[in-house]
Amino acid sequence: MTLNYVATTCPYCGTGCSFNLVVQDGKVVGTAPYRRSPVNEGKVCPKGTYAHEFVNSPDRLTKPLIKKDGKFVEATWDEAYDLIAQKFKSYKPDEFAALASARVSNEENYALMKFARGVMKTRHIDHCARLCHASTVAGLAASFGSGAMTNSIGDIAESKCLFILGSNTFEQHPLIGRRVVQAKQNGAKIIYADPRYTATARQADLYMAFVSGTDVAILNGLMQEIIKNGWEDKEFIATRTKDYEKLKEVVMKEDYSLENVSKISGIPVDQLKQTAEWLGTCKPGAILYSMGITQHTTGVDNVKSVANIQMLLGNLGKPGAGVNALRGQNNVQGACDMGALPVVFTGYQKVIDEAAHKKFADAWGFPDGICEPKNGYEVTVMMDVLTDKPGELKCMYIMGENPMLSDPDLTHVKHALESLEFLVVQDIFMTETAAMADVVLPAACYAERDGTQTSTERRVQMWRKAQEAPGEAKLDWQIISELAAKMGYAKQFPYQSAEEIFTEIAAVTPSYHGMNYERLNRPEALHWPCPAADHPGTPILHTAKFAHPDGL
Repeated sequence: MTLNYVATTCPYCGTGCSFNLVVQDGKVVGTAPYRRSPVNEGKVCPKGTYAHEFVNSPDRLTKPLIKKDGKFVEATWDEAYDLIAQKFKSYKPDEFAALASARVSNEENYALMKFARGVMKTRHIDHCARLCHASTVAGLAASFGSGAMTNSIGDIAESKCLFILGSNTFEQHPLIGRRVVQAKQNGAKIIYADPRYTATARQADLYMAFVSGTDVAILNGLMQEIIKNGWEDKEFIATRTKDYEKLKEVVMKEDYSLENVSKISGIPVDQLKQTAEWLGTCKPGAILYSMGITQHTTGVDNVKSVANIQMLLGNLGKPGAGVNALRGQNNVQGACDMGALPVVFTGYQKVIDEAAHKKFADAWGFPDGICEPKNGYEVTVMMDVLTDKPGELKCMYIMGENPMLSDPDLTHVKHALESLEFLVVQDIFMTETAAMADVVLPAACYAERDGTQTSTERRVQMWRKAQEAPGEAKLDWQIISELAAKMGYAKQFPYQSAEEIFTEIAAVTPSYHGMNYERLNRPEALHWPCPAADHPGTPILHTAKFAHPDGL
């Protein structure tokens, strides 16, 4: 019997914990602590403890499947590729759409993004961040010039005041919850606002129950109270920000008096006063939030309000402070970084920017060019177009996404997918979406591949292969490359390893420029932005200036 430990990164939430996979005779059989990780220091939550259990499930997909007369029939890879290539070639660019995944690696999201924009020439690529964290990307990019968590997870323990809003941290991100407990032990005040009394509420010094959807009113009211008491950071406002007077004009309105906010939100005035005092006098302070404030029609406004209150307090660019958006899935941040969005290439370089468009067209070297420099459809719009404008979108390629489970209106999604002429789904199980496909391709899971994923704190960490994939299942990037070759683009997809893809990513992505596998292959890995090979990475954003052209 041979027994090995393979260190890897957890495939569940955005925290980015590490653990060892226990490999017995070439098969993953369990997990064991990996104590060198600065993120979780050997601790894991129940998800990480049992992250080995699905790897060798008998339900894993092991062979390509083609639907014939309504039933799936096993096929060879060549049969599947030939059918897909023939079908894909028959569609115009705007008739094709692709969905990438917050579950797969950076390399595979990049490969699919390149396939969609280069091989298929389509503008339409998205993934499930649209449904959870698009509000953060838009709101924080407008405020700070960068749409990511500003501080590191370890930083949270150094905070003197933590305001948790729209996140049940202790259940959703238990190892971030551990840092909240450490902050509390160091004397920090913990404020928690949530319509429900949760496990996180039980840990708080102050719990505020409120009417869902009143977040902006609450934050504006708190800002009014902070300004009235002179708790704002005047120097930070003067040297690091702009438009303070415009903000003040809005938040000082009678609408946002604590009495009015109390009526709107249901939070007693004394609780709002206490919150404002702690935020204003206990520095540095951090705000943690998650999908409880982003999954609203006013999600972007909620995020901007969080950014505003932290600018008002000067709680940015320093340890223990920040606007900390906690990502839901393991690689939501990475999938966005890789340009698996309808409006950007990698590193948030806009597709409508001629210079960025030319840069990628030149770097990729497709002889017949790439997609036109126009924004594409978001996943929500794709579903509407499929139901409301039949014949406009005809074909979809879905990798590791399950809209038949994750999207809000499942009847609507079902009608949308049924109206497709051709659907290819690439996954590790026969999901609800895969069951509707014309072709299903079996993929490898996290334990069967090398690659990287980017956690909520912008830390780019490694997956390491612990066993072979079951049956004939292949790596996602390998499937994409082989399919591209079938369609005549072997030269543009010459990859022999995930590392080769990452080298290309680093070359075209300024925030990843200084990264390579050698530098990432260590417990602390690297935080982006990391612009040069000698750069140590950036755990805390905006220390001297913001990411806008004027730095404000």
